[in-house]
Amino acid sequence: MIGVVLAEDHEMVRAGFRMVLEAESDISVLGLADSGEQAISAVERLRPDVVLMDIRMPGMNGLDATRVITSMPDAPRVVVVTTFDTDAYLRDALQAGASGFLLKDAGPRLLVEAVRAAADGDALISPSVTVRLLGELTDGKSETEIEHDLSARELEIAVAIARGRTNEEIAADFFVSLSTVKTHARNITAKLGARNRVEIAAWAWRARLVS
Repeated sequence: MIGVVLAEDHEMVRAGFRMVLEAESDISVLGLADSGEQAISAVERLRPDVVLMDIRMPGMNGLDATRVITSMPDAPRVVVVTTFDTDAYLRDALQAGASGFLLKDAGPRLLVEAVRAAADGDALISPSVTVRLLGELTDGKSETEIEHDLSARELEIAVAIARGRTNEEIAADFFVSLSTVKTHARNITAKLGARNRVEIAAWAWRARLVS
């Protein structure tokens, strides 16, 4: 069971997120917070696996709270969830140690997958900001020939990841199980020496497999 703390100062948004997450059999919302200070206290008290963190909250903001939380021993993974689609927030969130960055309008399916990805030690970024992020990661450089050991199916899934498809969407696209997609993603990560799906996507863009 994945334990989650929700840090969000808008009660309706917090209630909506809680309802979406608690509808899943493998996720449990352990506690709620409406400020950075409360989020830190909840993490210390409840020891969740994942924290969903808003950025703009009264008192300590979510980015500062993320820095504190990710520096803790056995720190939970933090997924930043925000209304504000800006490059500065994205960079700051990742630099603060966040394991994901979602926009609040990303939808319930992506919210759930971001929590699961974070719990698995992966990173998930909202597809709508992925292109900008990859532009920074690749620094405008492309390589037409990159040697790799990926199978044909692994290559297809790497491209799907680069296009911002979630694991559930990839499973539906290729008519395979979710566990099969996760196995392929782990194999891709190992073969490419990538740390997470963001770096898989960056590789696919450099290789000009996605445009």
